[in-house]
Order: sequence, then structure tokens, then C-alpha cells
Amino acid sequence: MKIYLIRHGETTGDVEGLYGGTYDDHLSKKGIEQVRELAASLRSKGIEMIYSSPYLRAKETAEILEKTLKVPIKIKNDLRERNIYAFMSGKSKKEMTEKHPKQVEALKDYRQAIQDAEEYEDFKKRILAAVDEITAENHHTIVIVTHGGPIRCFYREVLNSGSEIEPGDCEVLEIEKNNGYKLLG
Repeated sequence: MKIYLIRHGETTGDVEGLYGGTYDDHLSKKGIEQVRELAASLRSKGIEMIYSSPYLRAKETAEILEKTLKVPIKIKNDLRERNIYAFMSGKSKKEMTEKHPKQVEALKDYRQAIQDAEEYEDFKKRILAAVDEITAENHHTIVIVTHGGPIRCFYREVLNSGSEIEPGDCEVLEIEKNNGYKLLG
């Protein structure tokens, strides 16, 4: 099985300098263009199904891909971003740094959770279970549209890379699954 693991395009919250997480924002104009370019590059890859997080930015990315690739979308609730920012989600990064410096500092370690945030171990279990469910379906080539947190978790926990990544807008990890997972390219 080949998996194209994709982070959504640029969002309005990215442009405005807001914390994401559970904040449900739309793609920006630039984000829409990024996805259109990505869709054109995936046209000949034989993709059979698109799986998407339920958040708007991922769904909008998946819908643009769907129009070009002419394949169905399945929304998978467990592909959603981690609620890492809790009360800061959707708020200005600058303002939160001024008002809540200790919580902002704690966010630098993915294993930490501020008050009312999703614990990393729970998040990891959710993401890995979602990927297991998806890959158990009978497809040869799929797209998974999600967020930076789930992609970093998969990279760290499944690909065992020993390093961290910071996926950019519309960044794609091409992965092969046979007896295990292997990052291609």
C-alpha cells in the first residue's frame, strides 16, 4: 500500500498568527492554490481514496483533491489535530506569549500537556488506531489529509526516524506499507 500523508494547506489562522489545534479555520487563498498545485501533481498516482480529518482546513484540502483526483473522501474523526493548545486554541500567539508564558513554554515539549489539553499518550493511541483502521481497508494507494501534530506523531512513533519534522503547508510524506512502514524518497 502506498500512502500520501498530507498536511492541509495554509489557513486563515496561520496568516493571522493564531494557535491552531481545535480552532476550526478555513484555508487561505494561498492555501487553496497550494492544494490545487498539489492535486495536479497527484493526478497520475493512482489514488483510490482520500481520508480526512473532520476539521475545515483538512476537509477543504480533501475536497479540492477530490475534484481533481475524482475519488471519494471518508472523514475520519480520529485524524483530527491534538487539542494541545486547550484554552489558547484560536487565540493570538503573541497575546498568549505575553499573558501565559509558562503554558507557551510548556508547549515546546510535545509530551507536556497544559490544563485541559489532550495528553500525548491518548493522542498517540488515537492517531495510530486511526491509521491502523485506514490501512486495514483494501486499497493500494490512498491519501490521508490531516494536521502537523498527527504527522509528527506518525513520523516519530511509526517511522522511528529518531528525528523531528515540522511539516509545512501541503507537505507530503510518501509512505509504503508492506510488513511495516517505510518513508519513500
